Amino acid sequence: MAAMKTSYPILVVAGLALMNSLPGQSSGLFPLVQNPEARTEQVLDGTWDRIVDPYLTGYLSYHSEVSEWGFFRDDKAQKPSDLVEYSFADSPKLKVPGDWNTQDEQLFLYEGNVWYRRLFEVDPDSDARYFLYFGAANYEAMVFLNGRKLGQHTGGFTPFNFEVTGLLKEGRNVLVVKVDDTRKPEGVPNLITDWWNYGGITRSVRLLKTPEAFIRDYFVQLDPDHPGQLLVRAEIEGKDSAGGVRLEIPELGLEEELEVDADGRAEASLPVENVTYWTPEQPHLYEVALAAGEDRIGDQIGLRTIEVRGQDILLNGKPVFLRGVCIHEESPMDGGRVTTEDEARTLLGWAKDLNCNFVRLAHYPHNSHMTRLADRMGLLVWSEIPVYWAIQWENPETFENARSQLEEMISRDHNRASIILWSIANETPVNGPRLDFLSRLAGRAREMDPTRLITAALNAQSVEGKTLKIDDPLSAVVDVMGFNSYLGWYTRELADEFADMKWVNPYNKPLIMSEFGAGALQGYHGTKEDRWTEEFQANVYVNNLEMIRGIESLRGTSPWILKDFRSPRRMLPHIQDFWNRKGLVSDRGIRKQAFRVMREFYEEMEAEWEAKPE
Repeated sequence: MAAMKTSYPILVVAGLALMNSLPGQSSGLFPLVQNPEARTEQVLDGTWDRIVDPYLTGYLSYHSEVSEWGFFRDDKAQKPSDLVEYSFADSPKLKVPGDWNTQDEQLFLYEGNVWYRRLFEVDPDSDARYFLYFGAANYEAMVFLNGRKLGQHTGGFTPFNFEVTGLLKEGRNVLVVKVDDTRKPEGVPNLITDWWNYGGITRSVRLLKTPEAFIRDYFVQLDPDHPGQLLVRAEIEGKDSAGGVRLEIPELGLEEELEVDADGRAEASLPVENVTYWTPEQPHLYEVALAAGEDRIGDQIGLRTIEVRGQDILLNGKPVFLRGVCIHEESPMDGGRVTTEDEARTLLGWAKDLNCNFVRLAHYPHNSHMTRLADRMGLLVWSEIPVYWAIQWENPETFENARSQLEEMISRDHNRASIILWSIANETPVNGPRLDFLSRLAGRAREMDPTRLITAALNAQSVEGKTLKIDDPLSAVVDVMGFNSYLGWYTRELADEFADMKWVNPYNKPLIMSEFGAGALQGYHGTKEDRWTEEFQANVYVNNLEMIRGIESLRGTSPWILKDFRSPRRMLPHIQDFWNRKGLVSDRGIRKQAFRVMREFYEEMEAEWEAKPE
């Protein structure tokens, strides 16, 4: 296909509101800068000073007013008589990125405030812009640069950034961050979860440098409404956007100049031919380059379509069965948050060994290592926000928090071909306010991204004899239904007693069995009736899989869970010891018997689906 150089007019697409500033975003934030890894950057990871501050001494006076002498000033005594009751320089250290719980025994169960300090040198250019970009900090982060408050962010698993142009000093700069991981009833998630509340600056921190006018965001995906066309959107940040946006995909022979409107936005649908579709079997990524004025940015983007037709999920127009597993963002060998690409690769590698083509990233957006590696390794992805169990459905601030986290998740990863499902909730109770809350989230997700499907993990069912009926009105809102069921574990019946149960799905939609499973301590053996043994867990899997096979609308499974993970809810001595033991792999990376059971099932399902006529 010859290179095309046509100038396309702006295409106004109804409902595409991605480029707007985020409603409900925390104070002082700048709209998210796309693809920070591709920017000129100074990585601020490494060893940071820290002060543990459970009483907020570094921020509030004894009258509970914001203190002008707070830790954010990083004060030092100027003469022997000066009273300064803290010292970052003389305090213990923490690694960033990382959680504080696994870096210091005394902080293992700590929840509260920790102050971080990082000194860095910079020689700022007068004709450039600068942004401090945080991959994530759990849960509330208040950021100060050279004693000045930049703003704050709420949400433990999504990125945020602040513009610091004009605030940097030549030479030494002082970055101070107050991180508070206190659980709150109005939070998202709220007070109760079934995973460890790892506090801290858990993902990378970068100082980004851009031209004065730069491409802040872009979106390149196949157009779901116009087959054979590429939906492209971009936003220029800065005063000089008159030159438009240039898009190049050399492998497709595509070279286009997109007009930019007065607000710096460009949207177009461009014809493309001979596309190599991204699939798990062939995860093809195109080199994509965008330019505007002096700014240049590149990315690797896969092109694929995903849609629902009746009870089928269609990938590139063909029905697909999702052979998946749930994964928590926990280090594969020693617990703590995943912080490196190698750790993410290990987890996704175990999923590939299970013969998966799909992973459910529970119960929050994972590190960008996970989604970018999924692109390269060929794994379809369910990405979720932590609207988990019961939250305050009628609290407007709780909704704004959930919406901000949804928008930040989509904004960061909307170019990742691997992601096919945005999940808006997990195991939430059925009531009117919850349905309204989640329906509004689903609508916002569709506004931002029309190229992916919406799902949620449900667990409302009615039981009559040997029949289970899915009974949740949220099923009518989502595109794909997820369902969590723990027959044989959270039931009195033994696994052998439910294998012949029948499921009724009153909705003509595909169903993913998004959770099922049982706990087992790796290396503990007995009969299949002995709870906590590997044999018990394997038997629960055998009987669940026999039952699951009979679900007519079943189009995927993601058992709970790939690996044992830490949870304060799991306290049984000598068995759990603060670990949820439902993993197919132990906390030390050793595979349990159920791993083999699940892998054999997936080998059978792969053969069955490959044999289906097209």
